[in-house]
Amino acid sequence: MPKTTRRESRETAFSLLFEWSFREEESLEEIIETAKLTRDAEVDSFALELLSKVIQNREELDSLIGQYSQGWKLKRISRTALAGLRMSFCEMTKLEDIPVGASINEAVELVKMFGTNEEATYINGILGSFERVRRGLEDAPAKQEEENAQEDNQDKQLNTQDIQEEHKPQTDKKPDDIELIEDIVIEVE
Repeated sequence: MPKTTRRESRETAFSLLFEWSFREEESLEEIIETAKLTRDAEVDSFALELLSKVIQNREELDSLIGQYSQGWKLKRISRTALAGLRMSFCEMTKLEDIPVGASINEAVELVKMFGTNEEATYINGILGSFERVRRGLEDAPAKQEEENAQEDNQDKQLNTQDIQEEHKPQTDKKPDDIELIEDIVIEVE
């Protein structure tokens, strides 16, 4: 079996991070096992290390993404872009032997391959800004966690109110007013 390149390892890690974003309740082992069974995915040591570090450090990575995405809450960022951002931020902050330029370039190329050019441009801007701050070339953007937390709480309250309204009993109807629908047949083709 030929040796896997870092690019191939990143592609594997990227696709598994994307899948994980839909199934975060499952363990990394379950997601890898499913990928091996369904599409013969090969997960080498670099891909596994990258995946493990992203998942272990997700809150910290998401906080950085939230800080540098300037006004975009995580739930508004596509899962493709989010996988690329998480992976690259992890490489830049947790894996010391990887050149920053390579990390950014690989994430941008993967997002172009699996997403859109607009998403690739977007993550390139975020990652580039982060690196300029790390080098002291510009100031870090203000953290927006408090504002995002308040918006999330407001969203939850509105959703709860909507659900309560939908399921509110209708007190103006009496049992005699209720019509029963009988003999509903659904044809399945």
